[in-house]
Amino acid sequence: MKTVETIQDIRLALKEARRETLHGKPECTVGFVPTMGYLHQGHQSLIERARKECDIVVLSIFVNPLQFGPNEDFERYPRDRERDLRLASEAGADLVFMPGVTDMYPTPIRTKVIVSNITEVLCGSSRPGHFDGVATVVTKLFQIVQPDKAYFGMKDAQQIAVIEQFVADLNVPVTIVRCETLREADGLAMSSRNVYLNEEERKQAVILSATLGRIDGWLTEEGMTVDRLNGRIRDHIESAPLARIDYAEIRTYPGLDSVVSMEQWNGSQPILVALAVRFGKTRLIDNRIFFPEGGEPACS
Repeated sequence: MKTVETIQDIRLALKEARRETLHGKPECTVGFVPTMGYLHQGHQSLIERARKECDIVVLSIFVNPLQFGPNEDFERYPRDRERDLRLASEAGADLVFMPGVTDMYPTPIRTKVIVSNITEVLCGSSRPGHFDGVATVVTKLFQIVQPDKAYFGMKDAQQIAVIEQFVADLNVPVTIVRCETLREADGLAMSSRNVYLNEEERKQAVILSATLGRIDGWLTEEGMTVDRLNGRIRDHIESAPLARIDYAEIRTYPGLDSVVSMEQWNGSQPILVALAVRFGKTRLIDNRIFFPEGGEPACS
């Protein structure tokens, strides 16, 4: 595994890797896993998926300041270079791109990628500008790496919807691969921010996955409506004393329109139940996608 820190060096390393891989082959594929580091098994699962499907696997580690608000945790965001490199190597990455902020943004950026509508709800409503930062940095990384496939975990379902939208709108030649959310043994979705939780917060945070797991049963109740279901979801989360709901919403996927009737739920579109809940100072997200009968699974 090779580690590089500049845009020039990753381009040169990829050129060399493609040349070596193409020796005696008609073509090679590049798989890309963009991350902000502090890797865990969820990230490793993305690298492993890319390893199975692609000839060259590139991992990026970059804590992107554009997607942090003024009162958010950019400086506090966990970082552990040596651990990240060890986990990346174990999972099968070929190249690790670890640029600095001055390399990615040598001057104040004047060009941003802005995706409308789907960025204005859920996380976008409480984190204005967040998805502009996400779309901009992912566009830059796609331009730098020029992958054939890019791998993202479904825990960040809204982020995937945003990326898929600009990829389609701008004809970006990359296939977005949705990958299953990896969870701890007790059901908590793996996240770099879990490290912020104290013992009691960590114990209560499992209410998110437990709530998502109760929805199938609630749907079988006679007379269930979207409003009643939303109330059930919120009540169950709030049974954890430390939980403070940022949002708990039911929306179509990937369009993220409001769902107002059970006819929509039973229609032809996938439905996303999305949660964002604070435990102390830590904001956690989780979700579940419900597909119509006979529809596609959540992960490709």
